[in-house]
Amino acid sequence: MSESFADKTALVVGAAAGIGRAVAFELAARGARVALADRDLPTARSAAEELAAAGRRAIGTFCDVERPETLEAALATVEAELGHVDLLVNNVGAILSGRPEEIPLEEWRRIFELNFFYAVRTVQTLLPGMLERGAGHIVNVASVAGLFPYAINRAPYAAAKAALISYSENLALYTEPQGVRVTVFCPGPTRTAVAAGMMVWSKDAPMVGPGRQFALMSAEEVARRLVDAVAAGAVLAVAHDCAWEELRAHAVDPDGYLRRRLAAMAAGDLGLPPRPERES
Repeated sequence: MSESFADKTALVVGAAAGIGRAVAFELAARGARVALADRDLPTARSAAEELAAAGRRAIGTFCDVERPETLEAALATVEAELGHVDLLVNNVGAILSGRPEEIPLEEWRRIFELNFFYAVRTVQTLLPGMLERGAGHIVNVASVAGLFPYAINRAPYAAAKAALISYSENLALYTEPQGVRVTVFCPGPTRTAVAAGMMVWSKDAPMVGPGRQFALMSAEEVARRLVDAVAAGAVLAVAHDCAWEELRAHAVDPDGYLRRRLAAMAAGDLGLPPRPERES
């Protein structure tokens, strides 16, 4: 049965721009009350005001995932103004570029904090209430970089997203029998500003993509696919359908898959989308 968003409250963490903002707008268009949480409070509030002007119920609230106490404050604001959270969307992420041996351990920790541990914290904060009500939906935004290997200059990011995928699937096994659904969604190349702010540790580290068949998507296209997956109750979902073929090929013959990747790279095929923008 397809899940309805009417009369539901959604909290989107990391909603000021990019995929998070687009998801908030898509959920609002489908009838949800939306809280846009971000450390960029003015932009989050501006987006919420745009939704309110269109007749949607929305608020912008401050949340810096590197400061856990701000999540509690944001949740209190959301519950006071919109009611308990029915749908949590964890959409914070950060990437860096570098050769694995040159990336400091502190940066590995930072990337894991921003791509994995913050999601664990938000889930631990909201899950008890969902379990008590016997209803709710948790959405963790990962990446195709966590599904199969290619992101050689973004190893901390790929590893953190792989951890998020595993965590989400195991979480679903625990929560779904208790009425709480979990979706982990994996975008591929997407037009966002994330890459523009990417920290670079090794200027000569090669940028490798998932494959030239992964056409660059807009944030709005990705958001529609994400919300469709949530409505359908999918546990693992992707933005690009071609990701399933890559995942199957890797699962059937991991060593052969890696050898084919190495051969393609040696031949000059870095698997980048056929447009100048880069993966989010």
